[in-house]
Amino acid sequence: MRRAIYPGSFDPVTNGHLDIIERGCKLFDEIIIGILVNPEKQPFFTIEERHEMLVEVLKEISQGNCAVRVDSFRGLLVNYAVAQRADAIVRGIRAISDYEYEMQMALMNRRLEPTIETVFMMPAETYSYVSSRLVKEVFQLGGEIGGLVPPLIEKRMKEKMNEP
Repeated sequence: MRRAIYPGSFDPVTNGHLDIIERGCKLFDEIIIGILVNPEKQPFFTIEERHEMLVEVLKEISQGNCAVRVDSFRGLLVNYAVAQRADAIVRGIRAISDYEYEMQMALMNRRLEPTIETVFMMPAETYSYVSSRLVKEVFQLGGEIGGLVPPLIEKRMKEKMNEP
């Protein structure tokens, strides 16, 4: 069984994230969506809210024969990956700037735990510019985020901001 960890903040989960999960399921038997607990960041949604929303939106996407599980972790990703008996870490790359950062992280992870591979995946072109940070910024400035996040996420964001 090939198991991968797909780590991130998922604050909020975007259609780009879901695209990576769907395509990652073609490569792995199980993907653990690992929500990183980062006490230094001010999240839009709590860990519990993100967990609940991910579980809900993952019911709606085709995963084939792949098992998808949502979890959260703190600390070093490679320690979490070892504890979960993962074979790989899946990372999405949108642009060259992502690649430089992700390459450094992958090399450090390989140094810390040589048995775990990092797999880089590009999202579909439609989502190549979409990030959680950008979605939050556009949303908070009153912009339209339909098509960038699942409808449930957009609804929850509006509820969080007390919009109709």
